[in-house]
Amino acid sequence: MASRTFVLPTSFVAHDLAQFREMLGAISLESLYYHIFDARLRLGREENDFSRWLRGTVAGRISPGRRLFLLDYDGTLVGFHERPRLASPTSEVLRVLECLSGDRRNTVAIVSGRDRDTLGEFFGGLGLTPVAEHGVWLRDPGTEWRTTKKISSSWKPDLLPILQLYTDRLPGALIEEKGAAIAWHYRKADPEQAQVLVGELMDHLTSFTANTDLQIMQGNKVMEIRSAGVNKGTAVAALLQRAMYDFILPVGDDWTDEDVFQMPPPSV
Repeated sequence: MASRTFVLPTSFVAHDLAQFREMLGAISLESLYYHIFDARLRLGREENDFSRWLRGTVAGRISPGRRLFLLDYDGTLVGFHERPRLASPTSEVLRVLECLSGDRRNTVAIVSGRDRDTLGEFFGGLGLTPVAEHGVWLRDPGTEWRTTKKISSSWKPDLLPILQLYTDRLPGALIEEKGAAIAWHYRKADPEQAQVLVGELMDHLTSFTANTDLQIMQGNKVMEIRSAGVNKGTAVAALLQRAMYDFILPVGDDWTDEDVFQMPPPSV
């Protein structure tokens, strides 16, 4: 059977939740969809748009065979927080993930930019496949973390003073050092002041990363510097090489998830 990959459009709003749950209730996924659409994708579109897409795309297409769920974390399963460490999963999210991972037909991967320790703390007790730092690290249930590509962190000592300079200049900004990346968060900072300094920092980082194997990633009120050549799609490709899936559901909220959406098997 050919796999099916459905990219859930962020341009729709799930006002028609009763219909949505009824269509998907047969495989006990209603709580997951309810949470994602009702709490995360409120973008002000008309409810009949969502209902039309739902009837034409999802209804009747969910396979009873092997399923792969590729779920982003921040902005998708949980909302954003001024301090990322405080954006922990709710009891509802954990309950739904436990239900999903408890079905032997399902492989549930949390494909996140978070570091390994945080994902281990949040989901260590569940039978999930966490992917950390935008695809750098992957861990199968019951195994140790492994890298999807050999990377170097020798550049970090040179970059940290630059980020610290801008952190000192922008109250509310903070630095998050990960195993293979450094993130600069400014969600808590004054928006007008941040707008000026973010552009200035981008120019500085562009100069710093020129002729290097580094890339700059801009997310929602965050800038991240990391090694190039590895992304969320890299980890997803590794998962797709190991098994054939009848149903693939990638869910994400920003451009870093586009690499996931572009990784369906050739048969799709």
